[in-house]
Parts: sequence; C-alpha cells; structure tokens
Amino acid sequence: MTAGPDFLLHRLRATFTSGPPLVRLGVAVSGGGDSVALLHLLCHWAQNGGPLVHAVTVDHGLRDAAVVEAAAVASLCAGLGVSHEILTWRGWDGRGNLPDQARRARYGLIADWARGREITCVALGPTADDQAETFLMRLARGSGVDGLSGMAVWRRQQGLDWVRPLLGSARAELRDWLIGHKITWSEDPTNADPAYERVKARQALPLLAPLGISPGVLVDTAQRLSMARDALAWFTQKAAYDCCHVDLGDVVFDKVSYRQLPLETQLRLLAAAIRWVSSADYRPRLDSLTRIHADLTGIKRRTLGGCLVSSTAIMLRVAREVAAVQDVVSPATALWDNRWRLNGPDTDCSTIRALGEAGLAQCPDWRATGHPRSSLLASPAVWVADRLISAPLAGKAAKWSAELHRGATDFFSALIVH
Repeated sequence: MTAGPDFLLHRLRATFTSGPPLVRLGVAVSGGGDSVALLHLLCHWAQNGGPLVHAVTVDHGLRDAAVVEAAAVASLCAGLGVSHEILTWRGWDGRGNLPDQARRARYGLIADWARGREITCVALGPTADDQAETFLMRLARGSGVDGLSGMAVWRRQQGLDWVRPLLGSARAELRDWLIGHKITWSEDPTNADPAYERVKARQALPLLAPLGISPGVLVDTAQRLSMARDALAWFTQKAAYDCCHVDLGDVVFDKVSYRQLPLETQLRLLAAAIRWVSSADYRPRLDSLTRIHADLTGIKRRTLGGCLVSSTAIMLRVAREVAAVQDVVSPATALWDNRWRLNGPDTDCSTIRALGEAGLAQCPDWRATGHPRSSLLASPAVWVADRLISAPLAGKAAKWSAELHRGATDFFSALIVH
C-alpha cells in the first residue's frame, strides 16, 4: 500500500485523539470494502507510530460463502503481518430477529476475544452512509432524540471501548481509496437484499435527494441531535442525584421530586433505572415505558423488562422481578444475574440462586433488614441442593456477604454514557 500523507488516515488518527492511549487495537474485519479499508488504514498507522493491530472476523454460519470470505481476510492479514482469528457463531435457530441476534452474538464473541488478548479497544467499520441509513431506520420506528442521534463514534460496552473511526467518511470515498491503492474486497450479497431493513433504507436515500435530503444532511442532523441528547443526559444525571438513590441494588425515587421533573426526564430516568437493574443492553421501548409510567400515578405495581416497578405515595422503586431470576443459577464463585458477587466459606458444593418464597420463609429476621419483601425474594442466596445456606441481604448471613458488581456510582455514571 502506498505510504505518505492521506486525508483518510489523518481523519482516522484524529478520531483516536479523543480516546485513551492504546498499545494494541482490535479491528473487526468482515472482508467488505469498509472494514478492509479500515484494516489497511490502521496498519499504515501502526507502521507510523500507531498501536499494534489485531484483527478478528466473525462467521455467523448463515452463508456458505462466508467461510471463503473469512479465509480471504485471514490471507490478507497474513500478508500485512497482522494477527487474525476467525470466530464462529452457530446460534441462529430460525426464530426471532436475525440481524439483532447476529449483532449481539458478534459483539459478544469479539468482546471475549479482545479480553483474552488484553485488548481494551476494538475498531468497527461503519461509515457516514451507515449513519444516514440508521437515521432513516430509526425515524421509521418513531425513535426519539437518543435513537435519532445515530451511532456514537465512541461507545463503552461489555467492558471495552468500541470506536467507529470511519463515521465521517462516505462509502464511495472509501471505495475510491481502495481502487486507487489496488486493494480488493468482498461484497456480501445480503447488502443488496431488500428483505433487510437497512437495504430498504439504502435504496430509499436516492429517492429523497430531490428534497435535499442527502446522507450528509442526515449525518449532520444526527450530530445536532447527539448534542441535544448529551444536554438531556447531563440534566438527567443532575436530577438523579437530587431525587433518587440505590438501595439493595434497587433504584428508589423520591416521588414528589421525581414528578416535578419534565416528562422527558422522568421517562429517561425510569428507563435508565430499568436498564441498570436488569443489566439489559437496551432501554425499554418508549410505548411500553409510557404506559407503565402512566399506570404508576397511584399506589400500584407493574413489571417491565425483568423489573418490578412499584409506586407508593412517597416513592417509586425499580427492583429486580423475581420471575426474571428464578431460573438463574451460578456457581458460588461466579457473578450472579450479572450483578451480584457473594463471598463466603465452603464454595465447592454451593450455588447461587434467587432467595424466593421458600428461602425467605427460612429467614425469620428479614423484616429487621428494612428491605421490601419483593426485593428480597429476588436477592441472591447460597444453596446446597434445596438447602438454604445463606441469604446475606435477608438477615441470614452465616459468614457470607453480598456486594453489587456495579454499585450506585455506576448507575449515576451510566446516565451520561452512550
């Protein structure tokens, strides 16, 4: 590849100035034009003082040609002197939302791969065209400010930094660059299949051009909305410090202070609490959130997203729903429900699962803890078969303790992380 000054390289390097210093950098490479361009640019940067590059390809097991494409990426990386690994997903059972399931699996596999190699940041290949298509897709779903803000350049997820350094570059710009440097790439046929929502958005964009709606305009609009989103998030965090606290892993709101906030902020706080308590990847859908919010004007209880939301005259509490964790079982040394870590003696034969009705009946002092019964039912307990050993949060510690993997500080900081 030709060395020397290059506007794409300068743009890419500028992206990383806003992130943490890196010694090594992961890059997801599918074999398509965008990710191949990203790989070459990162390699050029590595040769000129940038971090060491490690590449990964995910084969979703959905197309026979994907095996050949992954092998081609492996060959490309070998020629560039870049370490490369192919990860395979075979989790599709023919049901549900395939693109969403494949995306979740891809992120999970790549995150595990990165952690195993002490890689703290992974680069992804979406472009300005992808950002414009995402805007249209989310507009069609009726998304609000957060959704229409589009993809963030930097995102913290699964303990890693994910960066999209090509979001300021057009797809055609990258293709021209690849052709000019005599670099080949693969084309995924699903990128032209109108059965996919993204392809429909891609095909719709040229039809909007007479109205002056171009990818560049949509990207600019998403950027302006992202500034509005950041302002709303800042105000929401400030409001959270004033009207809520974390108790036993639940988020508890002072109802009077909460109800004095603008409706948008109320919904944003409620969504954040549900997402944090349930450890969900996404906030609840707005229509579901709006319905439950309207239901909680009086003294009521509702469930949403694996959480129990209860309302009294003075407070609103978001707690884990016992039905959501009744089948969650972990070794005593492992993280339970992605939230709780228990420490104590004799971990060899014991497991962690929800306290439940049977366990709470064996905790005569649970009322003295001051915690709501419903919250204790969904709290972690130590069991050996069907015998309760310890319920640290329900007054039966028996030399065990329980602590949140992500404490109160994490809840408040998550309000401004995208």
